[in-house]
Amino acid sequence: MLYREAGQFKTNYVDDQAVFPIRQDRIGIAVILAVAFVGIPLFGSDFFISAVMVPLLVFSLAAIGLNILTGYTGLLSLGTGGFMGVGAFACYKLTTIFPDVNIIIWILVSGFFSCGIGILFGLPSLRIKGFYLAVATLSAQFFLDWAFVRIPWLVNNNTSGAIEVPSRYLFGMPITGPMAQPEVRYLVVLSIVALLTLIASNLVHGRIGRSWMAVRDMDLAAELIGIRLYRTKLLAFAVSSYYCGVAGALMVFLWYGSAEPAVFGIDQSFFILFMVIIGGLGSLVGSFFGAALIYGMPIILKAIVGLVGLQISPATVEHLTFMAVGGLIILFLIIEPAGLARLWQVGKQKLRVWPFPY
Repeated sequence: MLYREAGQFKTNYVDDQAVFPIRQDRIGIAVILAVAFVGIPLFGSDFFISAVMVPLLVFSLAAIGLNILTGYTGLLSLGTGGFMGVGAFACYKLTTIFPDVNIIIWILVSGFFSCGIGILFGLPSLRIKGFYLAVATLSAQFFLDWAFVRIPWLVNNNTSGAIEVPSRYLFGMPITGPMAQPEVRYLVVLSIVALLTLIASNLVHGRIGRSWMAVRDMDLAAELIGIRLYRTKLLAFAVSSYYCGVAGALMVFLWYGSAEPAVFGIDQSFFILFMVIIGGLGSLVGSFFGAALIYGMPIILKAIVGLVGLQISPATVEHLTFMAVGGLIILFLIIEPAGLARLWQVGKQKLRVWPFPY
């Protein structure tokens, strides 16, 4: 009986069109943010923060980027890993060329380089779509993989061919490098992800988001009502690639600490795509759900194996994870194609009308 909008009257269009029109939703978001910004840094262990929360936020941001393109605009992409790599390598070059500039600025700016590459490889979407567009973005992935390995300038001619993150400071505290504390890195990642999620929420709930969804539902009808397809599609590629680029920079600078080009291979692209499919296409909340499930599954399996007392190698756990993810994808495509986000919506709707039947 607590989850009701009875008595919550809307007196203007702004309140009626709010992202969270129900007071209980706003309270819930405030509680989640309070736990994320205060509770986890105070009570979470270093392992939980570094190995669970930071990568979860990074993958959630990458999933949001792909969801903007695939879920909201209906343009399939298999080049997410490559676009993440562009952001990571761009941030590394900017950091080494301009060492006195704050690293957070370069993390956010690096997304624009990925944005430009995304627009370039998004040009085929003006003429092709569906499976053929997926092949075009797959070629972008292969080209970027080749560039990361074959162009030593990207890593300052480092013989290892890897990105080596230097130590950088914010308000006198190290946020990158070996001296950075997990809590500090986590708060930086959380702040960036929260800000970009808010921006994405405003985009998809506004005129731009409606244009994306119109193109997704029927591009011919969208063009007939005055939506310019080439601008809308390229904007979707640009925004999606920007988010993926920032996620790639966060992954290397605030999670790994160093990374080889293989990190941004085709496996990473499929990894993010699975998160979007299971979490729910066209849902920002689904991006977080999908990232939590896909990334958390190996951790859960290892915990179960440890409790049971079985001796299973990490490679076997990885194979079991792939099998479980494949089974979940098939299950969701058959039972609930809209993913975990739809189950969340159904649960909220049942709660709103309880104890009456839904």
